[in-house]
Amino acid sequence: MMEEPFLFAYEKTGKSIQYFFYSQAFADGLRAAFAILLPACTGAYFGFFDIGLTISIGAMCVSLTDAPGPLLHRRNGMLFCSLFAFLTAVLTALCAIHPLLMLLEIIAVSFFFSMFNVYGNRAAAVGNAVMLVMILTMDKIFGFWEVLPHALFIFSGGMFYLGLSLLLHRLRPYRLAQRVLGDCIREIATYLSIKGDFYNIETDIDQDYRMLVMQQIIVNDKQDAVRELFFKTREIEEESTEEGRRLLFTFVETVDLFEDITASYYDYSQLRKEYSHTGALDLISRSLKKIAMELDQVGIAIQNNTTFVASFNYDQELQQIKSQMDLIAQKDQVKTLVLRKLLVNLRQLLKDLKDVVVYFNLQFNKNKNSIDHSQFVSHQSLDPKIFWDNISLKSSVFRHSLRVVIACVTGYLIARIIGYGHHSYWILLTVVFILKPAFSLTKQRNIERIMGTLAGGALGVFILIFIPNKTIQFMFMVLFMIGTYSFMRIRYLVMVICTTPYILILFSFLGTTYQSVAEERIFDTVLGGAISFSASYFLFPKWESEQLREFMHHIVKSNAVYLQKITEALSGQVVNMISYKLARKEVYLNSANLSAAFQRMLSEPKSKQKQEKEIHQFVVLNHILFSNTAMLTTTLLSKETRAYPEEMVHLAKKSVQLLNECAKKFGDTDDIPVPVTSPHHQEASALSNEDILLKEQLGFIKKISMDIDKTTTSLMH
Repeated sequence: MMEEPFLFAYEKTGKSIQYFFYSQAFADGLRAAFAILLPACTGAYFGFFDIGLTISIGAMCVSLTDAPGPLLHRRNGMLFCSLFAFLTAVLTALCAIHPLLMLLEIIAVSFFFSMFNVYGNRAAAVGNAVMLVMILTMDKIFGFWEVLPHALFIFSGGMFYLGLSLLLHRLRPYRLAQRVLGDCIREIATYLSIKGDFYNIETDIDQDYRMLVMQQIIVNDKQDAVRELFFKTREIEEESTEEGRRLLFTFVETVDLFEDITASYYDYSQLRKEYSHTGALDLISRSLKKIAMELDQVGIAIQNNTTFVASFNYDQELQQIKSQMDLIAQKDQVKTLVLRKLLVNLRQLLKDLKDVVVYFNLQFNKNKNSIDHSQFVSHQSLDPKIFWDNISLKSSVFRHSLRVVIACVTGYLIARIIGYGHHSYWILLTVVFILKPAFSLTKQRNIERIMGTLAGGALGVFILIFIPNKTIQFMFMVLFMIGTYSFMRIRYLVMVICTTPYILILFSFLGTTYQSVAEERIFDTVLGGAISFSASYFLFPKWESEQLREFMHHIVKSNAVYLQKITEALSGQVVNMISYKLARKEVYLNSANLSAAFQRMLSEPKSKQKQEKEIHQFVVLNHILFSNTAMLTTTLLSKETRAYPEEMVHLAKKSVQLLNECAKKFGDTDDIPVPVTSPHHQEASALSNEDILLKEQLGFIKKISMDIDKTTTSLMH
């Protein structure tokens, strides 16, 4: 049985290479590498290498902003980046004549563009790209009449990349959507696989919970990326084409599938005690792994834009599991209620899987959805007032911007004083791309930057020494270049490992000895990393433990709203599906935010971590709560609307009240309203077997709500 937990991971790893070459990351890498190489190579061929290289710099910087998303957002981001790059190139060329002017520009540019973080990730990428233009051109002195042509070449490089990106989108308008959706489905498959580990008696339940919570963060990020792309892309959101309807229908089904996976919660410790000797749990674990691998294959097929053939018959699989469950029940004489519930969960998951596979049906004929999807996505305002409102030490972005300014000024002054090497701008480059608003991410980037530089440097030196053929070296440089831009957004360590040999080989072609370049790059990277780490630790830090209460407040509040939907259903009210799905989305979002903040706290210095065990317990309890709420809500919504016994409604109301009280401990003043009780409730004596089961679940939800309230009380002291 020991190989079962590794089966899914092995299968997924085996497909990862195939997946990567069809992934959006690889497509981005190819596009960026082509857009950067073409101007430089063309310029070199016609004897204008410096001009071609300058155009390539513009293309490279703009490529940093071309993250997956709605076409309008991508286009606007690249356009603004090109314009800001032009202005910054002019300013840098004028200021480069004197160190004092350059210092003043570093202060102004690094602060202004670091503040772009208040407008979201794409705007932050624009800010980083523009700072990169300043850094890469700050060491070159231009004559007055050379300034404008230089800036125009930078701008033309950006516009060239913009045109190439828009052209590729027009040729294959749905490929990005397919890749993003396929990626999301694969991460849900991983989440389901981790769920399967809870039924494996040889795994550690606490470790399983940690992995599940971390994977939930990833799934939430992927779902948000799909929502952002789908619901802000006209052809998909309006379902004006068959492919648009197909994509949107499949995504909606995957969200429901994820809820059903989340909703299958049990007391796994007790489950193992009662059923470990029967073999039933191993059967469930293997079945979930099998479904997870099938779902992973579905994600790959959608992402690769290929056909999908089921690897097993879903109905037969369910029938076989049912037969084996019946034999186990007869042989071991155990309680059959839990086994039946497990079987129902598997049946629902296989049904959801069938619905997702409808994507590949050539006779796809789903009607247009009437839901207003705009409610499910956030809308980032670009109002300048947001910028000015954040000019305060209370703003984390403002503090981060100050750190960037001080770190960049420090790096620049040290480079000027020691005068080491010819590429001192690498220090500022390291600072800008390592220093992040969160200390934990800065620490992680620091470690990966240094490790990647050392490993990549060794690899580059090996190639230059033992493979003297210039053609082969050029091929390696192109491969490392593609790797750099492919892994830029997904694996920072791999990106750095690819970047260093790419730079060493490039400079060898430019006539610089690789030994001096390697030494200088390593020195500048270590120095820039030390400056970044020190700035993150000592300058205006705000540790995650100080911000966790806000995230905890949000998850309690959203859980109360989600739980309110149960109260409405029990009270005989018709639950509005839009409000229900919005409540579900908020729970998953706030749970992921809390979990991510907790993980960041664990990466901070031990002296800055507070009440780690209590917070971990709080995270797990809230996960258990919304899992049970989801399980109960899906059960209620699948039945006809009716009023349930008063005692059941009372349990739900009591749970909402407990969460309201818990929210007040975080400073909340607004209670979640409780629905009015229906006058047509059943009498207590009329409870059916199904109602008894529902009552037990409501009682468990109430118990978890009490535990959350108690844990919150202990956290307040």
